[in-house]
Amino acid sequence: MPNIKSSIRSVKTDAERRAHNNSIKSELRTFTRKVEETVAAGNNDEAKALLDKAASCIDKAASKGVIHKNTAARKKSRLARLANA
Repeated sequence: MPNIKSSIRSVKTDAERRAHNNSIKSELRTFTRKVEETVAAGNNDEAKALLDKAASCIDKAASKGVIHKNTAARKKSRLARLANA
């Protein structure tokens, strides 16, 4: 634990930020898994609907800086390719 007051505050805000980012990343993984499971089950219509939600979630994470914009594009592309195949 740091002794300097500003460093103590930084540790606290870093922890808050990390917790918030982890919740967003967890949501991303959940949506990705749901799309993959529905594709594996053969429900293409439901997979396309879930793909829209997943893409929206990915875009929000990229706009907030949780993931890089190229990472977001790659994830969306791979999910779309999976759903369309």
